[in-house]
Amino acid sequence: MRFTLRQLEYFIAAGETGSITHASERINISQPSISTAISQLEQELDTQLFIRHHAQGLSLTPAGRIMLMEAKRLVEQAESLYAAASEASEEVRGQLNVGCLTTLAPMVLPELSISFMSAFPRASIRPHADHQEMLLNGLHRAMIDVAITYDLQIPADIEFTPLVDLPVHAIVGESHPLARHSAVTLSELAELPLILLDLPLSAEYFTALFMKEGLSPNIAFRFSQPDIIRTMVANGYGYSLANVTPRSDTALDGRKVVRVRLSGENRPMTIGFATLKQLKKSRLLAAFATHAKSFISDAYIPGMVAPAMGQKKR
Repeated sequence: MRFTLRQLEYFIAAGETGSITHASERINISQPSISTAISQLEQELDTQLFIRHHAQGLSLTPAGRIMLMEAKRLVEQAESLYAAASEASEEVRGQLNVGCLTTLAPMVLPELSISFMSAFPRASIRPHADHQEMLLNGLHRAMIDVAITYDLQIPADIEFTPLVDLPVHAIVGESHPLARHSAVTLSELAELPLILLDLPLSAEYFTALFMKEGLSPNIAFRFSQPDIIRTMVANGYGYSLANVTPRSDTALDGRKVVRVRLSGENRPMTIGFATLKQLKKSRLLAAFATHAKSFISDAYIPGMVAPAMGQKKR
């Protein structure tokens, strides 16, 4: 066999994303390296795996579709060898696919992953970020091993371990009249323009807060990108609701946002890690779970103002 597992991993990334560019972003490998690996694989197998479309990405050939399934099976078997060796030697090693909710990922995922790999040098983390429905789908399809996410509509076959509750709060620009308030109610917000985080399950969570009080929010804009929402808020387009509390109060354009406590009994979001119940927990996964429990709590959350710290500031 004159092809490598690494070449197969590059091929899988390109096959699943349909793009050298997207594959490069997904696995953090340069585009020329991926293109070269695919060309070498095609040469070794004497088979065309992709049809190249100018400026429109790639599409798998019939042979390529079969190869993609077989390549994924081979890589999974290879990862199982590492896991088996880890279990036998009592050493934590191997690759773990860690998913994270897109609103949490920029803050939580980098520090959590780096600290875990520092503690266990023979282990590696392949990070993934997506919205809740895709994370749950990834667990069911074994595309990710564990997800750092919220307790939103967790199905019965998913095991969710809670780590910390995040209260909901309002975000306004620093010149907004509410920026000087210590707290605000949903009734005070209802008629003001809301910039809604429009992600599956998240949008329902925020609108349900108003419905519980018999109110209807005035939704002015919907965006699925938190950074756009923060910049819109900072520029005075309206307010938003959030549970995440980034340590930085600056939007990407340099303008400031202000966090205002939401009064009343409002359901918080609970950060935790989710795994498939029927999945046998490897030593690697168990070590990551223990690490996450020690790393995310009411007193400390990577990249965020933890609830306990936020209370001290008030």
